[in-house]
Amino acid sequence: MTTSSLMMRPRVPSWPAAANAVRKSLNIISWLIVVVTAIAVIIPFLWMIGVAFRTPADLYSDPARIYPAHISLAGFRAVLTQLPFVRLIVNSFVYAGGATVLLVLFDSMTAFALARLRFRGQNVVFIVILATLMVPFQVTLVPVFLTLFHLHWLNSYQGLIVPRATSALGIFLLRQFFIRIPRDLDEAARIDGANTFTIYWRVIMPLAKPALASLVVIQFMALWNDFLWPLVVTSNIKMRTLPSALTLFSSQAGVDHAALMAGAAISLSPLALAFLLAQRFFVQGVATTGIK
Repeated sequence: MTTSSLMMRPRVPSWPAAANAVRKSLNIISWLIVVVTAIAVIIPFLWMIGVAFRTPADLYSDPARIYPAHISLAGFRAVLTQLPFVRLIVNSFVYAGGATVLLVLFDSMTAFALARLRFRGQNVVFIVILATLMVPFQVTLVPVFLTLFHLHWLNSYQGLIVPRATSALGIFLLRQFFIRIPRDLDEAARIDGANTFTIYWRVIMPLAKPALASLVVIQFMALWNDFLWPLVVTSNIKMRTLPSALTLFSSQAGVDHAALMAGAAISLSPLALAFLLAQRFFVQGVATTGIK
């Protein structure tokens, strides 16, 4: 083979170079997917905020436009004056906050017993708890309502909070996290004279902050946005939560979309704040929960 033929042969890229090219292409595709998904998620929220600041004429002239042609606060004034908004916000915080605190306490105690203690029928109890995840809440809605009716707990905070004070999902998440904690810590604490409750409160709970933060964010968001249960258990507007009151307001307000979007924007602001404050623990807890 002559030297000229060797020089004219096309160069074949080496395997490391080809692998790097494929890796860069996959990274570019991944970022494109992330950007497109982020745009698809953010645009509805931007449209909601834009509608909250628009007038009805501006909205009907171009409903698809995100930004308002002229900023108007009429929607915010309407929702603040036509509804007892401060009372609704307080009710939502009491309901979501109180139920979340009780849920974290009861679920963590149950998960501690299932993960760290040994008793007969332990696995059976855990399977039964997991089985309740397959039962829709609507199935138990009527029996729970009748129970609260006989207890005279309708239109009350205890009627709102107590039936939602525990969750099978929370028990499962915390149990999976507690299993990962070494048992040597329990034995060391018992040698130092700690009882079972002290181990739960002083050893396990401080180590489970990521999982607890994840559970708090998930359950607080779910309870804050809960519509069906507050609507069923309350008939007085002063005991309603913000989502249920906004839904009834929509049927009364007719075409006042600006007021509805203003109320929805105000309702979502505590959720965004809660997620931003607990974002680091939330991501860490979701990433580690369930890994044994």
